[in-house]
Amino acid sequence: MKSAVFYGKHDLRVEEHEMPYVGPEDVLIQVKACGVCGTDVHIYEGDPGAAQVTPPTILGHEFSGVIAQTGSQVTDYKPGDRVCIDPNCYCGSCEPCRSGAAHYCEHMMGYGTTVNGGFAQYCAVNQRQVYKLGDHTSFEQGAMTEPVACCLHGIDMCQIRPGHQVVVIGGGMIGLLMLQLARLAGAAKVALLEPVENKRKVAEALGADVCIDPIHQNVKECLKQAGLTWVNTVIECVGHPSTMEQAIDIAGNKAVVMMFGLTKPEETISIKPFQIFQKELELKASYINPYTQKRALDLIDSGRLDVSTMIYEICGLDKLAHILSKPELRAKGKYIISPEM
Repeated sequence: MKSAVFYGKHDLRVEEHEMPYVGPEDVLIQVKACGVCGTDVHIYEGDPGAAQVTPPTILGHEFSGVIAQTGSQVTDYKPGDRVCIDPNCYCGSCEPCRSGAAHYCEHMMGYGTTVNGGFAQYCAVNQRQVYKLGDHTSFEQGAMTEPVACCLHGIDMCQIRPGHQVVVIGGGMIGLLMLQLARLAGAAKVALLEPVENKRKVAEALGADVCIDPIHQNVKECLKQAGLTWVNTVIECVGHPSTMEQAIDIAGNKAVVMMFGLTKPEETISIKPFQIFQKELELKASYINPYTQKRALDLIDSGRLDVSTMIYEICGLDKLAHILSKPELRAKGKYIISPEM
């Protein structure tokens, strides 16, 4: 089968790979759509993502497809079912799993990180990780379930209440999802900081109350003019030290600052502890998607969350390495890989 295999930093090869072994509790998925994620970029650049990758490994953890084969002990799924997957498979036996913190599982298996994933024509997945798509949900929408699930975990930690004021920094896919989730959580006003005009236009269409160009506009003055005089939550979705520092600076008293964007491991930020003390801020971060996959898919199936507008292009495996190596391409929007192309 055609697969994109990661061999090391900047070394991703599209090649023929043997078909996956299908165990008794596995389903074999013919992959129809697999999203290109920031974690894939970090791995391609030689940095750790949410999990350590040992080459050679087929990357890709945001995927959906059709079940082609089921193992002997699978009873809830059948060939032809349209499904997506939660890539993070917990052991259920270690102390974190038994203590309600399974996303810190000591033996976690991650499809597309610790084991072969969805940048291939087929992937075998344990039935526990499989979710059926709604009748009207496309494969591209289904592939977005995992990033939505990650965003839901972050939104839960933000503790947004009806009437709150929220600022989202970064208008990429994650920022646009966070914008919508903040509105669904009851935020009265949501602002987006984004230098790219096209992304600001998309955010306006998705319900942003104000979109600000942080390069050419005075952010604090624009927020004040838009009525955001006490920002309760700032969600940083860029993963850059300067925007994390900005998030702390514009947060209101007793605000939550969610540092959702993933930086390089060695990067640091400068903070003023007195500023944290004076405003009584809560600095938080969010790690993967514990217990949120089903909620994410339900939101997508219901049509209440738009996960299609931010998709820029659907392309084949042959373009994957080029996409991973070119930030100017990824800046245009979300890329979905279709192994069949």
